[in-house]
Amino acid sequence: MTDPRRAVEAVWRIEGVRIVASVAKMTGDLGLAEDVAQEALVEALGAWPREGIPANPGAWLTAVAKRRAIDAWRRRRGLDERYAGIAHALDEAADVAWEPIDDDVLRLIFTACHPALSRESQIALTLRVVAGLSTEEIARMLLTSVPTVQARITRAKKALAAARVPFEAPEPSEWRSRLSAVLGVIYLIFTEGYAATAGERWVRPDLADEALRLGRVVAELLPREPEPRALVALMGFQRSRFATRETASGEPVRLGDQDRSQWDRGEIARALGQLRRADAAAAARRVGRGPYAVQAEIAMCHAVAPSVAETDWDRIVVLYEVLARVAPSPIVTLNHAAAVSMASGPEEALRLVDAVADSAALRGSHLLPSVRGELLAQLGRVAEARAELLAAAESTPNAALRGALRAKADALGD
Repeated sequence: MTDPRRAVEAVWRIEGVRIVASVAKMTGDLGLAEDVAQEALVEALGAWPREGIPANPGAWLTAVAKRRAIDAWRRRRGLDERYAGIAHALDEAADVAWEPIDDDVLRLIFTACHPALSRESQIALTLRVVAGLSTEEIARMLLTSVPTVQARITRAKKALAAARVPFEAPEPSEWRSRLSAVLGVIYLIFTEGYAATAGERWVRPDLADEALRLGRVVAELLPREPEPRALVALMGFQRSRFATRETASGEPVRLGDQDRSQWDRGEIARALGQLRRADAAAAARRVGRGPYAVQAEIAMCHAVAPSVAETDWDRIVVLYEVLARVAPSPIVTLNHAAAVSMASGPEEALRLVDAVADSAALRGSHLLPSVRGELLAQLGRVAEARAELLAAAESTPNAALRGALRAKADALGD
């Protein structure tokens, strides 16, 4: 890689979360860590074209970010012996090999999901600093506006600083109180890997794999909790299809057109095992299935079916009805409608979709017109279907999906 700007972007995409986590571990200040990491990127954009790309770009950015943090300390209150020692160590170890910090990434999530923050702020902050997503991407994922996301992240950083929240995993007694938020952001990170909201690629295996790894760590930390294992199962079933979700040129491939012989049977087997363990944990605690377990069984129905025609669509419809009660959302309604169209036909499904057509959460999203377009096409209402699909194409910033939607609309004719 010879283009410094592209090198900076690539290193940040791959190592960004570790850089922020490493600085946060040193400073104990998540907001400061992200700020100085961004400053290090700006410095790299100026230095690398002149000096060349360093042999270890991640370590270079980390060292610069840590020095920036020390400068901030100097400005705030002078440099005491502790900070002087850190600065001296950095000067002597500027070119050291990259240090694995997997535990630090998990600490980063637990810190961002601190109870001092609202649920909305927890999710927005974690997606920003852990997944490295832009505010635009986060807004699309959360079905809200960019200014709202920016405000949540700013408030979250200020709240963590005001509460002097330490950069560390909480005591085991506190894990359960943060579990819902932690699982929520892990799955949102996976979802961005499964179907990217923007960019040129339809799938981002790097994000999905990191989310799956983090989910497994949380499941091992809390072996008696059913939902972490259920989430791992859900992500595993979905990850098993990645090799067939896009063409060699990056175009999305619909579920019905995927080569099921290429699905990762080992991943499916592991997911089945995790779902069984989740159910056993729920039975031991005498509780019913949670949202992730219900979604995992839906994914399992797809994973074990030999074909689309042989999929147990009636079972999937029932599961979506359950999910709509335990975790209602317009997205669940759209997915429910898609399943109903397979089990009972498009007319009933279209009535379900039209019932959420005025949802503020779906305004501006490609999801509603894309589902309506599919159903209208099945009903033979070609002109309406084409208009909906083109509207969906205009609403998505993901280039691969945009191209697929336009091609589908063109295939319908006028």
